[in-house]
Amino acid sequence: MARICELTGKGPRKGSIIWRSGKPKKEGGIGTHVTAITKRRFLPNLQRVKAVVNGQVRYVRVAASAIKKGLIVKPPKRNWKKPEPAKA
Repeated sequence: MARICELTGKGPRKGSIIWRSGKPKKEGGIGTHVTAITKRRFLPNLQRVKAVVNGQVRYVRVAASAIKKGLIVKPPKRNWKKPEPAKA
């Protein structure tokens, strides 16, 4: 399953982890040096929520930022109870 927001289209972004060694000049050293650069991925904060889409209630995977912005419409709460089985 793709890690893509169904509303905003946010997906994984590329980045890197930069390993440094040495003491910073501010702390009295001779400066830090890059010793390794490793690739990594920044994943979007996807949440699975119920939403009204085209008049139907269904689960969608959307970014938390889309929920905060109010881009999704949550369905109304159910207010009915299950019928009790008939006693014989």
